[in-house]
Amino acid sequence: MSIRLIAKDLYQLICQVEKLEKEIDRTSYENQADMKDQLRKLQAERNRMQKVLEGCKEPK
Repeated sequence: MSIRLIAKDLYQLICQVEKLEKEIDRTSYENQADMKDQLRKLQAERNRMQKVLEGCKEPK
């Protein structure tokens, strides 16, 4: 996978995380459980993609 595609995927994940965080802030507490679980998964995927991108940047 090229660095450009990884960066593009990472950017999309960052945007999704930010959007979901804003939605959670606007949602009542009772309805946040599923959203927080989804946020946790998105954050984990975002962090994984960041590590992949950093690994691609390091010289071999």
